[in-house]
Amino acid sequence: MKASRFDATVLTLGFAFLYIPIVILVIYSFNASRLVTVWGGFSLNWYRTMWSNQGLMDAAWITARVGVISATLGTVLGTLAALALVRFSRFPGRMLFSGMIYAPLVMPEVITGLSMLLLFVALNIDRGFWTVIIAHTTFTMCYVAIVVQSRLLTFDRSLEEAALDLGCPPVRTFFKITLPLIMPAVIAGWMLAFTLSLDDLVIASFNTGPGATTLPIKIYSQVRLGVTPEINAICTILIGLVTIGVIIASIGTKRAEMRRIRDEHVAARGTT
Repeated sequence: MKASRFDATVLTLGFAFLYIPIVILVIYSFNASRLVTVWGGFSLNWYRTMWSNQGLMDAAWITARVGVISATLGTVLGTLAALALVRFSRFPGRMLFSGMIYAPLVMPEVITGLSMLLLFVALNIDRGFWTVIIAHTTFTMCYVAIVVQSRLLTFDRSLEEAALDLGCPPVRTFFKITLPLIMPAVIAGWMLAFTLSLDDLVIASFNTGPGATTLPIKIYSQVRLGVTPEINAICTILIGLVTIGVIIASIGTKRAEMRRIRDEHVAARGTT
């Protein structure tokens, strides 16, 4: 079905609304002028200034560590939660468990951040690096569970049953059969969790402490005093890193899917 001129116009305007501000931000990160609204020529000076800003670099390093750790923990917990929801249709407390998994999807971030803050205060836990990780893990694992669950719902369980019939233990069956087949969804869930952690400001601001200032909090505190090309520079680097990560993940997911289809075809020919 050929797209009409109206559809093409709406699509073009939608993409322009989303991406033109990003393009402008990238262009003005190379601005030689201190004023972000006045073009003063091409320059890499603000990138050099950014690298020499120790506070900004410390915040970026903290954000990277928080993102990797919380995304990894969230992926493990989210995958286990998805397995429990798909493989065990009936168990005591399933509705409550399912509601707790899906709650952060619809709950405002300010409520999630405040509830985590009250929990840490009640437990007399000092806020800092690990409280941000716990909060981000709680926030991101539900997204991983949704992504992995969608893959498990279309999973061919006869492959697991065949492995079990041949004497493979359940744990080994999971790591040898199930996990490789759902790995594209697991990788996609990890990337989504990492991006959400990297982008989060509200939840982190409630649960952070001394020495655990993330990059969004640092950028927000500087933007309140005025936007500088230095902020544009670090945002451009973040855009580049996320773009590269998405491309790598897409290539890896596509190759894994092609490998899975090829293995299934080989297995099908072997049984005929």
